[in-house]
Amino acid sequence: MNKNDFSKSWVSSVSPRKQRKYRNNAPIHIKKKMLSVHLSKELRTKYKTRNFIIKKGDSVIITRGKFKGKEGKIDKVYTKQLKVSVDSAKNVTKKGNKVPFKIRPSALIITELNLADGRRLNKIESYGKTR
Repeated sequence: MNKNDFSKSWVSSVSPRKQRKYRNNAPIHIKKKMLSVHLSKELRTKYKTRNFIIKKGDSVIITRGKFKGKEGKIDKVYTKQLKVSVDSAKNVTKKGNKVPFKIRPSALIITELNLADGRRLNKIESYGKTR
């Protein structure tokens, strides 16, 4: 087995080293599931689920870090890095340019879902029927 190969058995390990290896070497379809974000209390009661995978266009509140309390929409999702950028969270460079600040999904709460995609709408509504 190569050092950068992936094994699902690593997720059950309690070793921090193997947990980091699991996250870093996971394929894209598994990393996408790691990009789930908690829903606000209103959305949680409406859709009967606690979290949902983040997508461009979702409205969020930042709960931790230097941009704590800011609201905005998701600009871009960096699946390989397991981070997202929010339009209200930008860093200013020495030249004065605004650069997107990448935030972990665990520091966000979804306040409004982007339901333009029909498949995404069906998925979130199916949660309410089964629970």
